[in-house]
Amino acid sequence: MTINKELLEILACPKCKGDVILNESENGLVCNPCKLLYEIRDDIPIMLIEEAKPLAK
Repeated sequence: MTINKELLEILACPKCKGDVILNESENGLVCNPCKLLYEIRDDIPIMLIEEAKPLAK
């Protein structure tokens, strides 16, 4: 799975409006301040707060 770099540059965390980064396995976007992972399904980032998964602490 790859996400368009231009799209990645404009995406923001819907909770804090901060930057998101692609995780190492490239299957999700991480918001470090919120400690949330937004999954990428079928090359589409799911940017819904209620769908986000908390990161392990």
